[in-house]
Amino acid sequence: MEPLLITLKTASAATLITFFAGIFLARFVCNLKRGKTPVDAVIMLPLVLPPTVAGFFLLLTLGKRSPIGQFLLQFDITLVFTWQAAVIAAAVISLPLMYRTTRAAFEQLDPNIIYAARTLGASERKIFWRIVLPNARAGILAGTVLSFTRAAGEFGATIMFAGNVPGVTQTMSTAIYAAVQANDYDLALKWAIMLATLSLTFIFALNSFVKQRR
Repeated sequence: MEPLLITLKTASAATLITFFAGIFLARFVCNLKRGKTPVDAVIMLPLVLPPTVAGFFLLLTLGKRSPIGQFLLQFDITLVFTWQAAVIAAAVISLPLMYRTTRAAFEQLDPNIIYAARTLGASERKIFWRIVLPNARAGILAGTVLSFTRAAGEFGATIMFAGNVPGVTQTMSTAIYAAVQANDYDLALKWAIMLATLSLTFIFALNSFVKQRR
């Protein structure tokens, strides 16, 4: 059951990162007066790139030969082929989903509510915490669920940057790949069914929540 536990742990940690990063980036882009399009394109890039390309860029950025990797080596810290690398890969790939969904939720808010709050003297911070976030919670929850399911199923960037180390970075997706390479289709089918069931469970939970809210 190690691939299942590693998948849950990795996806949970990645979702925690994308939750805060996605909300921050969505608010940042919504508040931009100029340059929204190029900033949005950079944030959304991991969603349209092949995951293996994203993993290769992570290797170039955080690998041992990179400036960041060389700096971390001074403290005996290596990211490549570690569980932390799996979390980073899953977070990078799933971040665009959280960002785009949250931004859409922010932009769908009635601007008159915000204008009224400003007229009453509310600060921008209070408006964000008391008005924007509560009214956008359905979109934020949808982004969180999509990010989790995407992180749980991440394969390309993970195997490029974190590898497929049993008991360390072997998630259900990489376990399926390893089983197919070993011609063990029964094992691959077992992990595929478990991964699909996990994703469907979260999607059904999200739909049930949205239906209740309506």
